[in-house]
Amino acid sequence: MTSSPTAVVTGASSGIGAATARHLAAAGYHVFCAARRVDRIEALAEEIGGTAVACDVTSEESVAALAAAVGERLDVLVNNAGGAFGASPVSAAVSDEWRQMYEVNVIGLMQVTRALLPALVATGAGAILNVGSTAGRIAYEGGGGYTAAKHGTQVVTETLRLELWDQPVRVMEIAPGMVKTDEFALVRFEGDQAKADAVYAGVAEPLVADDIAEAITWMVTRPAHVNIDELVIRPRAQAAQHKVHRQS
Repeated sequence: MTSSPTAVVTGASSGIGAATARHLAAAGYHVFCAARRVDRIEALAEEIGGTAVACDVTSEESVAALAAAVGERLDVLVNNAGGAFGASPVSAAVSDEWRQMYEVNVIGLMQVTRALLPALVATGAGAILNVGSTAGRIAYEGGGGYTAAKHGTQVVTETLRLELWDQPVRVMEIAPGMVKTDEFALVRFEGDQAKADAVYAGVAEPLVADDIAEAITWMVTRPAHVNIDELVIRPRAQAAQHKVHRQS
């Protein structure tokens, strides 16, 4: 369909996913924009000259359709689809929220990777980049379900790298800290704008989606023998998960 290198970005309908699709397109990739919200990815694909593919990463049938749309060769896979739902302590955890987080952050990532791996191997220089989180490295109160899921993202990435050690596929993870996007915190707090705003209150310069997208693009465009195993990226104001400089 195209002589350009190809990339798949899941969760491309907003935030880091949409920004990554734009940055990869600017770097010369034909991007398959995969997400559930078809109207958004169709607009994005038209904007960047890519291809929109409706995809729910938690559905094996939907992922199989994505693989069919991509075809036999793929240069880059960005497993960005994910999310946090709720912020209850473990003692008041909502089981369905935990299941949803595990389904999208771990099972979905696995299903997309499994389906597209033959196409990545076929290029002779494929790249898998999983979007993790600093939450995949340290626990914090109210984050049990999300931190467990993102620790899962990290461990799946590490396992995949070991299993593909003799294959022409690089396996990488980017672990962002505080990134202010339109939807992440709002979704987590079920549309409560005040709670979402409080996450970033007083932080003069949190990271934004373009910061992460630029880093992702740099990682996947290194020479084929260079593997950026993991990149932890935070705003300067965030020294650690629990230590954030907030201006009064």
